[in-house]
Amino acid sequence: MLGGTLAAAILPVTSSFAKYIQVGVPADDPTKRIGLGPSKLGTRSPFESPLRKPSDISSRSPLQDFYSTITPADLHFERHHAGIPNIDPKQYELLIHGMVERPMKFSLADLKRFPSVTKTCFIECAGNFRTGKEEMTPQDILGLTSQSEWTGVMLSTIFREVGADSKATWFLAEGGDASVMTRSIPAHKGWEDAMIVYAQNGEAIRPAQGYPARLLLPGYEGNMNVKWLRRLELSDQPWMTREETSKYTYPVKDKIRMFSFEMDARSIITFPSFPQKVERGWIEIRGIAWTGRGKIVKVEVSTDAGKTWNEARLQEPVLDKAHTYFRHLWQWNGDDTEILSRAIDETGYIQPTLRQLVDARGTDMGGYHMNPITSWQIKRNGSVLFKPENFK
Repeated sequence: MLGGTLAAAILPVTSSFAKYIQVGVPADDPTKRIGLGPSKLGTRSPFESPLRKPSDISSRSPLQDFYSTITPADLHFERHHAGIPNIDPKQYELLIHGMVERPMKFSLADLKRFPSVTKTCFIECAGNFRTGKEEMTPQDILGLTSQSEWTGVMLSTIFREVGADSKATWFLAEGGDASVMTRSIPAHKGWEDAMIVYAQNGEAIRPAQGYPARLLLPGYEGNMNVKWLRRLELSDQPWMTREETSKYTYPVKDKIRMFSFEMDARSIITFPSFPQKVERGWIEIRGIAWTGRGKIVKVEVSTDAGKTWNEARLQEPVLDKAHTYFRHLWQWNGDDTEILSRAIDETGYIQPTLRQLVDARGTDMGGYHMNPITSWQIKRNGSVLFKPENFK
């Protein structure tokens, strides 16, 4: 006799992913009370608390907490040079001039009158790599990349509207923040796939992402995707602004590399990673890979510190210049080892080791466009630690 209560039982489970199922009624049964009603703005469960890690100039996306390649808008990474401006969309104007037939100003409403396009792609800071200690999460190492579904107008449409000169080979993008961020961009990028976007993941872009409108350059380094866009000027030469001379350049042996547009192919395992713990048996290794030069065609995973490699399964659809989710099923025997991944894109580029980067660029390279293979140490007790490397 149950005596009015449901007796608890423990049932064995044959799957190696779980041991037992506890059957019974929880002490705080949510079916016994009325829950919260509808609200004006949805919130996350109090049991879920993914957070960015802010500094004075940036905040990093918690890559290890995501279940797909789309970044929630409020967790998109931030990188600012003079804070976030407060811009009234009713007062917003975008000036386009220079080597054009018809210099024009566009309001936000004007931009929204053009045919809209939606594209899913990543944005990544050129300085997106940190190392140095074992207690680092994917967020700490590569958290300056995020992916959204962006909506706006193709820049090629605007170029045609103003009558862009065919002899114009560059255009200047200028932001409306206190730093007046300006970058020189090849005109062909504007004609190919650049956009002026005003929406992100189905809503107006957030102020930290350039509200009310920003430039989107799929695959190009984040600094060139100018936020709070207020001016475009077409010319037949680059402007050599501060952000492309004293900044965002780096040494390559005895030369200085400027105008590093596309982000190189890279990947990172997000599970298992620090500070997670694993148990002996079957583990699904998961992570993301991306490239600024098109599509990821292959991700390889090693579970023996790089001695052998196995092809991971890519989550379809694989999009152009987008984060691509990968998975690899692995049976861990409980021994110490290292797991790592490397990405290969459609140009044939293979994500390099740190040693290969140092050999190609020299030992005095800075922190821009660093995309080395990253490794996780799996300890016998199930702990997972980053394997830091020193590239100086």
